[in-house]
Formats: sequence, C-alpha cells, structure tokens
Amino acid sequence: MASSLVHVVDDDAAMRDSISFLLDTAGFTVVLYEDGASLLERLTVPASGCILTDIRMPGIDGLELLRRLRAVGHTLPVIMMTGHGDVPLAVEAMKLGACDFIEKPFDDALLLQALRAATERGDPSEAADPALQDFMRRVGTLSERERQVLERLVAGGTSKDIGRALDISYRTVEIYRAKLMAKTHAASLQELVRWAVLAGIA
Repeated sequence: MASSLVHVVDDDAAMRDSISFLLDTAGFTVVLYEDGASLLERLTVPASGCILTDIRMPGIDGLELLRRLRAVGHTLPVIMMTGHGDVPLAVEAMKLGACDFIEKPFDDALLLQALRAATERGDPSEAADPALQDFMRRVGTLSERERQVLERLVAGGTSKDIGRALDISYRTVEIYRAKLMAKTHAASLQELVRWAVLAGIA
C-alpha cells in the first residue's frame, strides 16, 4: 500500500538499520537515505508515503531539507527525529510544516503510532480538528502564571530558565508545569509542544 511507504533520512547508519528493521517488522515499506541531498535527488513529484528525518545532520539538516521539499512542491507528511533538548528546533520544524516530531531515544510504539497517524491524516494543522479545538479550550482554563510557564516551555526553556525569567523557584515552576500538563491533558512535553504549535501559541 502506497500510504505505508516511509522515506527514512539519517546520517547514522546504525540508526537507519535499526529503524528499517522496526518498520519492516511493522509492515511498512522503507526507503533509506544517508543524507538530505540523496532524498531530494531520488524523490519524484508527486511522491507517496511520508518522510522520517533526523533534524541534526551534516550538510542539509532536517529544517533545510523540509524547506527545500516544500519549495519544490513536495507535500508529504514529515516527522522530525530530535535529540533531547531540541524543543526550539522542533517548534521551528512544525512552523515550517512538519506534522510531528519525536525525541530520541524514542519508544518503538510511539514512533509507529506517529508514522501511522502521519500516513492516515490529511492536513495536520486543520483548524477543524476536534482534538486541536479541545486543546485550545483547555489552554483557556490555564491561570496567567500557568500560561506564562507554557509559553516558555514551548520556547525551549528549562524549569531553571523559566524560574529565573519569572523570578520564582525551580520547585514552583515544576508545580505549575505539572498543573498545566494535567489541565491540557498532554501526556508529554513533546505532545504539549506539538499542540501548542498547531494552536498558534508557540
């Protein structure tokens, strides 16, 4: 099935092999590329499937790859693999049109879920998405301080950074963070950032 095709871009050969094995086992068709230039050369217009790419690569990094794909008319869903602490990069990627991002090292089930969602949905930022509307409604229930913490978390701030910026303790930031995660029903920081970007908060 064309929709189950995944183009994997990563300069780390071991990571490519690992992802390929996982996706093969899960029933996806996989095409591997060692860098962004190879993908741009070999991808036809129109192409099918989705793209899973690392964000940090020599030469053409994930963000530049996404810019070039969109510039030549490719509209395939793109999922970014990011390292720990790459929240600002992930936010930028989603603003450029990536449909999702997943942090390394990732849980296999989470990656498969993200890929299935990417290949099954249309426009990921469609305003009519009821889940997005639900998230925006929940954000409306945040206190002013919780909203400030949310905005700084999505901008990539650590709890220590946020505490210094708002002149409150690290522990207090952690309490606000736990409250806003509960109120927005976000299961992880990754999910919180994704929804915040789609909602236009980031």
